[in-house]
Amino acid sequence: MNWIPLTTEDQLLQIKERSATVPQVIFKHSTRCGTSSMVLSRLERSDVPALVDFYFLDLIRYRNISNKIAEVFNVYHESPQILLIKNGECVYDESHMGIQMDELVEQAAAK
Repeated sequence: MNWIPLTTEDQLLQIKERSATVPQVIFKHSTRCGTSSMVLSRLERSDVPALVDFYFLDLIRYRNISNKIAEVFNVYHESPQILLIKNGECVYDESHMGIQMDELVEQAAAK
């Protein structure tokens, strides 16, 4: 898994723009949460789809970005949480043990 660190609010604009051609995934991870660590481990052991960018947000360190994500993509904040961005909009989000790579892959491939 080649995570792209999400560390600035400016990256959210880049994610929106790039999502017009390549699905973008944001994983919001809490370093203080056992469930979040378990989900992260499960994602990292999964087969990663080609042509999808994966962003990693340490929401303890960058809580302001997590809040901005909720605002920009109109989603309720949860942790852990995964969002799929296509054509500038969040088309899929899931949290906690509901986060599954196979479901994410299916949603990323959907038109």
